[in-house]
Amino acid sequence: MVKEQGIGRSHAKIILMGEHSVVYGQPAIALPLPSVQLTATLNSTDQGQMVNSRYFTGDWHDLSPVMQGVRELIATLVERFTGQDDHWQLTIDSQLPAERGMGSSAATAVAIVRAFFAYYDRPLSRDRLLALADVEEQITHRSPSGLDAATVSAKTPLYYVKGQAGTPIPMNLQATMVIADTGVKGATKEAIMAVQDLLKADHDRAQAHIDHLGQLVVASRQFLAAGEAFKLGTTLNAAQQDLAALGVSDDQLDHLIAVANHHGALGAKLTGGGRGGCMFAITRTALGARKLAAILKDNGAVQTWIQPLDTTRGED
Repeated sequence: MVKEQGIGRSHAKIILMGEHSVVYGQPAIALPLPSVQLTATLNSTDQGQMVNSRYFTGDWHDLSPVMQGVRELIATLVERFTGQDDHWQLTIDSQLPAERGMGSSAATAVAIVRAFFAYYDRPLSRDRLLALADVEEQITHRSPSGLDAATVSAKTPLYYVKGQAGTPIPMNLQATMVIADTGVKGATKEAIMAVQDLLKADHDRAQAHIDHLGQLVVASRQFLAAGEAFKLGTTLNAAQQDLAALGVSDDQLDHLIAVANHHGALGAKLTGGGRGGCMFAITRTALGARKLAAILKDNGAVQTWIQPLDTTRGED
């Protein structure tokens, strides 16, 4: 049975802590950002199978190589529902910036899968959702960890170890997060190579930073649950020092992080692959977060987002 419309939603994510070290067996914590949303809407039309997004408008068969993952995902879904002769338009409306470490490709995949299953009125288990989203992620990111898709479709923070399923963890934190985009596309591959090169050149020093990041993640898990915002902030600053020592930060990230700390943030660090992309800071109050967001924009951030972390307010 085909409906007139199917809607799928997802949201952004950030890595709270554990970037790069997660590759080497250390844990990581990822947070969903429900305030930064993506919606995929599948509407019945008279003819064609069209995609309408900020990057592409036209028949999905003509999606560019950059969007090969999306094209393969749509092909998989069309075949799954024997929908080769059905007519629809898929509209993707995203608040997420691309290539900034906020899970844009995974959020797109999750929303598209949900939209198709809603359109064809079929039940969708979480395992099936993640397996289908992985069709896109395998092409876009090669050997993805699965953390992005798990987090952009989740409502709670996830504690993650590579090769294992993410574990939902409690968060009872009266604080607000400010995320800022440096305006520079993240250079994840270069950052990964920088860590690899340092491990070869000075293994003991690099490994010490990686191990320390793992210890900070374990501590942060407890601080989230216990509502220890000040201790979490200190831990974020320590993690940033490790990441900078591993060579994955850059001047603009360092600048915005320093500005945030100078203007009252409890802590701040980069998020994602680094070498560009985004940073974030946490503040004690929502008012403090709004003020800090304006200050970060005055200091070069091209876009900011604010995410309450106090789950007692009913935030997802």
